[in-house]
Amino acid sequence: MSTPTEVRNLPTRPPSPHAARLGPNRGVRLLPHLSLLALVATACWAVVDLRINIATLVDGFHNAVAFAGRMLPLDFPPLADVARLAGQTLSTALCATLLALLLSVPVSLLAARNLTPNRYVSGAARSLIVLARAVPDVIMAIAAVRIFGLGATAGIIAMGLHSVGMVGKLYADVLEETPEGPRRALRSAGSSYPQELTSAVLPHVLPAFIATALHRLDVNLRSSVLLGFVGVGGLGYEIAQSFQRLDYRRGMALALVVLLLCLVMELLSGTIRRALLPHTRTTRARRRTTTTGTGTGRQESTTTGTQATPAPGKDGSGPSRPAPAISPPWTAARVRRWMYGTVTAAVLVAAVRGAELSPHQLLAGLGQLPTVLGHYLPPTAPGGMAGLLDALWVTVKTALAGTLLGMALALPVGVLAAPNVSPWPRLSPAFRTLTVAIRGIPEIVLAIVLVVITGLGPVAGALALAVGSLGFLGKLTADSLEELDPAPTRALTATGASRLQVFFAADFPRVLPALLGHVLHQFDVNIRSAALLGVVGAGGIGYELLNAARVLEYGLVTTTVLLLLTTTLLLEAFSTWIRRTFT
Repeated sequence: MSTPTEVRNLPTRPPSPHAARLGPNRGVRLLPHLSLLALVATACWAVVDLRINIATLVDGFHNAVAFAGRMLPLDFPPLADVARLAGQTLSTALCATLLALLLSVPVSLLAARNLTPNRYVSGAARSLIVLARAVPDVIMAIAAVRIFGLGATAGIIAMGLHSVGMVGKLYADVLEETPEGPRRALRSAGSSYPQELTSAVLPHVLPAFIATALHRLDVNLRSSVLLGFVGVGGLGYEIAQSFQRLDYRRGMALALVVLLLCLVMELLSGTIRRALLPHTRTTRARRRTTTTGTGTGRQESTTTGTQATPAPGKDGSGPSRPAPAISPPWTAARVRRWMYGTVTAAVLVAAVRGAELSPHQLLAGLGQLPTVLGHYLPPTAPGGMAGLLDALWVTVKTALAGTLLGMALALPVGVLAAPNVSPWPRLSPAFRTLTVAIRGIPEIVLAIVLVVITGLGPVAGALALAVGSLGFLGKLTADSLEELDPAPTRALTATGASRLQVFFAADFPRVLPALLGHVLHQFDVNIRSAALLGVVGAGGIGYELLNAARVLEYGLVTTTVLLLLTTTLLLEAFSTWIRRTFT
């Protein structure tokens, strides 16, 4: 039996670093948790305050039946007109994506800290990217239509400039992740900065660049439908005209064409990603194997861009003539790359011609740019700021309610779509297809239908955002679950734990940080989307913006844009802070 002296002399356990970290700064560490809890509570209150409940849906059922009676049978225009309108919409989306890529590459090079020696230049480029992402494309389209007139030119410029916000950020993040070793080796060999970019940076970032461009093309295709409501041509403009005439049969028929077009484009872009990106990685891996596995050094000389070593003379005393240039053989992989490049160039040329871009219209618009911008200054608020702030709060509540409902729907769908955690793995492809189908429906089309069913107001906008969030969050949740390491799951299963216990003890805690990041990102997106849905009667500040533009109150438009821009930047900063804390 130990004496009290012996007990006192026992070694004490060292203090936990966790407790030390939470000791004096416990309040600071709890602040993100309390902020997140307050955000969730506000979202729940928004759902209640907007009166989104079963009774609302039941009351709207009779309107849905009546709307179906006015909508059916669908009235499709002639096939030639459908092809022409679809071609205009595709051309606008392709040209806008091309413009975004041309602008995003130099901006991202300036924003990447490892490629820009001046941190002030990098900060300025990052600020430009944030600004482009914060201003919704429909606001840019309203100003572009005023400057360049009706047509595809305004939509291309608006979507192209807005896309720099997403594409430039993702490109800059990828560029900052490039390894420094290859660039340092090329620099020591005397290569110039452009040679470093083309030989060391481009091969590393090309797969991510292609994937981002294809994803942005999908987004721009959906956005082109919304911009049709402010004067951009194509399917969106015809849908807007049909609904203004209360011709629901023609409008919903064209909306179905948009849905099919979005689904085909998403499946096509997914096929292209699977065909190109693994091929690119395999090619790079084969090149590295060839470089390290041979002793001649010829691969290094070709890769770095230096001159090949001259061949020795006949007597072996020295070089007599330079060695012939080394050219890669025309393998099947190289032929496919050239075919992909040729087809892409042909599609882009056809898109530029299909968009009917007019240099005269562009130059004329640039000439009157100072005059038009003068109409928007100074900002004014003829009816006072109280009404605008109330409309802004309605937009925030709509985004919160839509995100919360979308997350509640997306979590079970994402679990069922992931075969490694789904209780019915054979049904996972069906739920994957469901998320693809939902993502193919433009939110503007959902909002129009829901406005007719539930009436004007934020309820329709919140439900449309919830359905749209279901498509994106369901896919991202399934992807995150499929990427989990199966070892902890197998260990718990071996102990006899049930499937539900395994999910909540091993799978859900590991996927929670990624899921939180996805939800906060979707909340950022929904803030902008909630403002845009006001264009079709979903309430909020978007409705005030459209009315101000219609009555030519350009100063009020500027005030509305500044309010929306400030709110978006504050919420994006908050979301970034929460993501960095929990992920």
